Amino acid sequence: MLQPTEASATEAQEAIVDEFAFFGDWSERYQYLIDLGKRLPALAEEYKTEAHRLQGCQSKVWIIPHHDGGKIYFSAASDSSIVAGLVYLALRVYSGRTAAEIRATPADFVQAIGLSKHLSPTRSNGFSALLAFIQTTAESA
Repeated sequence: MLQPTEASATEAQEAIVDEFAFFGDWSERYQYLIDLGKRLPALAEEYKTEAHRLQGCQSKVWIIPHHDGGKIYFSAASDSSIVAGLVYLALRVYSGRTAAEIRATPADFVQAIGLSKHLSPTRSNGFSALLAFIQTTAESA
């Protein structure tokens, strides 16, 4: 389960934008995404089932929400290294936040770092599905 590193979802997005601004081109940014994916806490094999698989993603992504102390945490994994990096970014922003904060925080970092222009249509669709799952989880909390 990913613990938040910044005090708020907004601060997490600002940190992500600052980090990506450091890299000059998208080959470096893709490498950074791969490196970020390695930071995801390991997900136990018992959770890598169809019941936990994110629908709408070409790569395999498994995600499990956990509710604790009024906050929602997410555990996740992917079979794709770039997708794992995208998952890490989303969880860095939203995991460990209240449902209200998740609902109130649009994923502005996606546009700000240029992800929307540099992801393939299938990765973009999968990332949108991930963000929608997180929002739906917050709405039903």
